[in-house]
Amino acid sequence: MGHKLVFLFDVDNTLLDNDRVSADLKQHLDKEVGHERQQRYWEFFEELRSELGYADYLGALQRYRSEYPRDPNLLTVSEFLVEYPFANRLFPNSLDVIDHVKQYGVPVILSDGDVVFQPRKIRRSALFDAVDGNVLIYVHKEIELDDILERYPADHYVLIDDKLRILTAIKKAWGGRVTTVFPRQGHYATDPKVLATYPAADISISRIGELVDFNLQDFLGAANAADDRAAIA
Repeated sequence: MGHKLVFLFDVDNTLLDNDRVSADLKQHLDKEVGHERQQRYWEFFEELRSELGYADYLGALQRYRSEYPRDPNLLTVSEFLVEYPFANRLFPNSLDVIDHVKQYGVPVILSDGDVVFQPRKIRRSALFDAVDGNVLIYVHKEIELDDILERYPADHYVLIDDKLRILTAIKKAWGGRVTTVFPRQGHYATDPKVLATYPAADISISRIGELVDFNLQDFLGAANAADDRAAIA
């Protein structure tokens, strides 16, 4: 049995300030392993992101260990990641937004990421409980649309994501069946090159908390307006 409306929420830099998490990790690495090795960690991190297509903090730490197997501070870095207080990094009113949309449909976490760190982040941030365990984590969510449709069938979807690339890809696939919402948060959302490359989302907001003021017609009407603009073009 399907739902009338499903809200698909990205996590990093949409509900949770992942840029702050990265900054905190950078500071911790500087303190524990020194500036040069801190930079080396991020080189491994970017290498893995290019290979895998998503951020893999623990995987980068494994590569760091291969190069520096006797670093005595390695375990403190691991503990920092595993025990990080992600709930403190939720954007203001993130949980209120999830609670707000429950009156209109079913909220679902739709994220990319690894199979260990990303689920832990979602649980420790209180997002898992907020969406009643409705969590999907893929390597590339934009190519898993058939699985999303099967798991959460609905008449209409609202996709909230800080990456215009993702919003554009899913809008192209689903058309008027989805309303795309672009919270302009984080480094991807403010990159001038990205903004110039992709079309605008159906709804653009400055921060995720603004969605507490949106009603059902705001979400559905934005998709209809986008369809009308496309037809005229």
